[in-house]
Amino acid sequence: MARAIAEGLAEAGNRPDFIYADDILGSFLRDCRACRKPDGCCAISDGFRSVFLEKFLPAQGFVAATPIYWYGMSSQLKAFFDRMFCYVAASYPDSPSVVASMMGKRIGLALSSEETFPTVSAGIVHQVQEYARYTRSTFVGHVHGYGNSRGEVCRDPAAPVARARQFGRDFFTAHATDYQIDTPRSGRVWGALEDSGAGDLHEEFKKPGAD
Repeated sequence: MARAIAEGLAEAGNRPDFIYADDILGSFLRDCRACRKPDGCCAISDGFRSVFLEKFLPAQGFVAATPIYWYGMSSQLKAFFDRMFCYVAASYPDSPSVVASMMGKRIGLALSSEETFPTVSAGIVHQVQEYARYTRSTFVGHVHGYGNSRGEVCRDPAAPVARARQFGRDFFTAHATDYQIDTPRSGRVWGALEDSGAGDLHEEFKKPGAD
């Protein structure tokens, strides 16, 4: 599904980078107070630094892909998120620039699992959504496929691979909202409705105190 999303992104005119977290991560997050170099840089010597600074930060969007392990994301993906702290913390010399570059991205998620219980993905979706909110980014949504062995997701009758490809095509244009109570917004989601009665009902629900 991750490949399909990348292909969909490319079809829409984008230039996606496809990166395996396991290929660039040689360590989990350590205690930065004991691990930093004298110049404030992270002392962990692996591929994370170059990918994070040269690929992730300049990107306009980021799609995380993971199987569901024990109702959570893989340890590699979790480590990728955790390692960002090395560069966000004030003890890193260029942290203000890093924080600014982390904000305002489009965020997506691709999941696979054996279990089809409707909330099997809830923990991961919530975690990534909260990451998006914390960084003032937009959580576009997620695609979920079911299977129990390599390649079996392709046999899922719900066609998650095709949906993943479309997800990639629409990634930068899909309508995505996460309102707060004081967010300025229109009284309609999709524009004017042909059925004025339905529109009036929608407007009524927008009024404070409406039943």
